[in-house]
Amino acid sequence: MGQISLNQVTKSFGDVQVIPPLDLEINDGEFVVFVGPSGCGKSTLLRLIAGLEDTTSGHISIKGADATHLPPAKRGLAMVFQSYALYPHMSVRKNIAFPLKMAGIDEATQKAKIDAAATALNLTDYLDRKPGQLSGGQRQRVAIGRAIVREPSAFLFDEPLSNLDAALRVGMRLEIMELHKKLATTMIYVTHDQVEAMTMADKIVVLQAGVIEQVGSPLELYHAPRNKFVAGFIGSPKMNLIDGAEAAKHDATTVGIRPEHMGVSKTEGLWKGRVGVAEHLGSDTFIHVHDTGLMDMMTVRITGDIEAKHGDTIYLTPEMDKMHRFDAAGLRIA
Repeated sequence: MGQISLNQVTKSFGDVQVIPPLDLEINDGEFVVFVGPSGCGKSTLLRLIAGLEDTTSGHISIKGADATHLPPAKRGLAMVFQSYALYPHMSVRKNIAFPLKMAGIDEATQKAKIDAAATALNLTDYLDRKPGQLSGGQRQRVAIGRAIVREPSAFLFDEPLSNLDAALRVGMRLEIMELHKKLATTMIYVTHDQVEAMTMADKIVVLQAGVIEQVGSPLELYHAPRNKFVAGFIGSPKMNLIDGAEAAKHDATTVGIRPEHMGVSKTEGLWKGRVGVAEHLGSDTFIHVHDTGLMDMMTVRITGDIEAKHGDTIYLTPEMDKMHRFDAAGLRIA
């Protein structure tokens, strides 16, 4: 059981409230990602769940029991930080064993748990090395192994991949997803990277200024963002948001169209513009279009190759059934 419930939880630092009253249900075995821009409160919320920050008001329950005022060690959770926090003078084996040794677990049980974690994380050949002899990805796996042996009710990840290069991030992302399938344990993962959120999560929690803007599956957030903030944050490249007369034609204050939901032509179309930068990525091309009269720059995503040089005239035609409409308050119009 790794169910976690937050009921009217708040957090203030002095007179500044950084988390207004907030409710959230995290189900047993879910992979939940907290995502949002820097300063949105996602790490603070994770630390409240972990017990590393005191809750100003409200209640946190873990496995059905009130954990609001329990110390971190009593919550049955394991946290993996952005920094690996490994002991440099200890071997991988001893780093993984450390929480077991502190808990007074006998050596035979320690060895069995360490061997199982090492097998799951492909660390068996590195158990006698020191952290300084490992790559960044391997060190992060050691930190995860140290969490696994505790057999927690839930794992809490605080931007664990941000110190890795792009290729390692992709690899570790896949490894964490595989690990979730193997362990079937609740995982809460904090990131500012919406691509990580979309690819990893069963459920995404989008935060802004401590407020939950939307909770849902990746595809729910992609296809039906509840407001302009979520629409502009989820999706890469981000949604084109258009105000003014064009939006008014669709009985909205703002309309949004994703880059992949527009047709491109050199001869005709609804919106005329000028090609700025074209990013050729092989299977996809991103074209940044200026001078449409709709917004400073629009982005269109097409598959395959197109002859689109800087300064060329180009025409865009949106797929009307894929257009999103938002009212003056920024809320989605059904």
